[in-house]
Amino acid sequence: MPMDGLTLGAMTRELNSLLVGGRVDRVQQTERDEVILLLRALGKNQKLLISSSPNHARVHLTTQNKKSPDQPPNFCMILRKFLLGSRFLSAEQLGSDRVLILHFEGLDELGDLKERRLIVEIMGRHSNIILTNETGRILECARHITEDISRVREVLPGLNYETPPAQDKLNPVGANLSDFTEALSSQVGLRMDKALQGALSGLSSQAAKEIAYRVSENENAALSEENLPAIAEKCYSFFTHLTDTPTLLVDESGLPLDVTSFVYLSRDYTRQKTCESLSAAMDAFYAQRDLKERMTQHAHTIRKTLQNALERDEKKLAIQKQTLLDAENMDELRKMGDLITSSIHMIPRGATKAVVPDYYDPEMKNVEIAMNPALSPAENAQRYYKQYNKLKAASDLVIDQMTANESEIAYIEGQLENLDICTTFDELAEIRQELIRQGLMRDTTPKGKKAPKIPESRPYRFLSTSGTEIFVGKNNVQNDRLTGAASGDEIWLHAKDMPGSHVIIKSTHPDERTILEAAKLAAYFSKGKNSENVPVDYVPRKFVKKPGGSKPGFVIFTNNRTLYVTPDETLVRKLTQEG
Repeated sequence: MPMDGLTLGAMTRELNSLLVGGRVDRVQQTERDEVILLLRALGKNQKLLISSSPNHARVHLTTQNKKSPDQPPNFCMILRKFLLGSRFLSAEQLGSDRVLILHFEGLDELGDLKERRLIVEIMGRHSNIILTNETGRILECARHITEDISRVREVLPGLNYETPPAQDKLNPVGANLSDFTEALSSQVGLRMDKALQGALSGLSSQAAKEIAYRVSENENAALSEENLPAIAEKCYSFFTHLTDTPTLLVDESGLPLDVTSFVYLSRDYTRQKTCESLSAAMDAFYAQRDLKERMTQHAHTIRKTLQNALERDEKKLAIQKQTLLDAENMDELRKMGDLITSSIHMIPRGATKAVVPDYYDPEMKNVEIAMNPALSPAENAQRYYKQYNKLKAASDLVIDQMTANESEIAYIEGQLENLDICTTFDELAEIRQELIRQGLMRDTTPKGKKAPKIPESRPYRFLSTSGTEIFVGKNNVQNDRLTGAASGDEIWLHAKDMPGSHVIIKSTHPDERTILEAAKLAAYFSKGKNSENVPVDYVPRKFVKKPGGSKPGFVIFTNNRTLYVTPDETLVRKLTQEG
């Protein structure tokens, strides 16, 4: 569920209970739209994550460790200037809307205590993080909103902060029964959840459906004049007695599906886990979703570069194949030259065609050969020989070019597969550096500076049903490292004739089930992920060789056997340990 007004209200109460009086010790801007404040509060270090991501805008405490860019963005420098060393005063929700105001107090350049406000607007693609002074003047914001972007409200440094346009809805927190009755009366005739969402502020569609389930015997029923008094009373009771119960909704395998600030009666109770805090629930929910989105963003440039290179190589391959098709008739050109030469005394100068015996035919039948009347018969013969030699040279060259081109296409397709299975930014950096070395990407490292050293990344680690370790590489660097470090009798696997990961079974005599599970992993982490009966080669590592000078991730092997398996995502989740 998105962070609606109810969830933000619960988070506001949580932050006030944990952070009031805390000191800001560090400010990070880990993404263009994400800030982390490290506060020392109640004897503990707390990391407050503030995101204005269009898809995952939110505020909560986090335990995640995130890297900052080498050069802090301007917004980060402004936040450090005004917030470092300041004290957290309070968190304040604007009504029941998705706007949170974080109040800080610190010393200015003259040593006077001044208030600073960090305003978080959680509004989908319009989300923003805005820093103001005590009078509401904007000092800086994560996203500048000019008049060209919005005619309703500009958000720019130097302007006074204006709250988002108010909606004509009731703030249900603290409202009395008559307020509910009046607000709901304008929604008579609508389906219950739509009526609630139209009358009360701060409700997501999911929350509105849950409340509709609670206040109406039939959640699909419409709000009417007859049931209005009862519905208003039940709504009043719900919000009066609402307590914060941070809850994580999980799927059948235990993976987080949703976060709510209270238990949902309309959902399977066995799939709802109560958490120690709303921040803990949100941290668990967003960890993988946010990482996946950020990975996609960071991989965009690499992916675009690879796709452009792939498109270019595929066009070259089409031209090369056409050249070979054209060359299929080159022997006929040489034959025409030979026949003209053998009968040159019979061909008059200026002829447009020559009818000569075909010495290549057992019956010596006459053949007709087109001639250029501007050339002598000897020159016509040479013209055919030149065309033949040109096509022969081109065909000899194009075969080598096609081999190299097809090899590069396979390499690029493999790198595109690697982008999809990388799970850390370091793994993406390894791919980028490899592409720079291969000449497929430009090195943007400033002159005179060395490229930053990338920590050694780790492959996926799985445990088979029998407890045997299975490792799966996520990029070519890991594939080479994994295969090179394996002992000669350990089992190596790879999807047959398609881009995919190197897989190593850390056993010299694995049982058949382990080999089958490893083969399914090899198929899953390959281009055949969404196919059935994917062929997977497996062989002892000693029969796998890396030719000198070959591209990263490329190997040759012999003595292999082949299994046909269907990738199984449920098995992948079941066997995953780390990595």
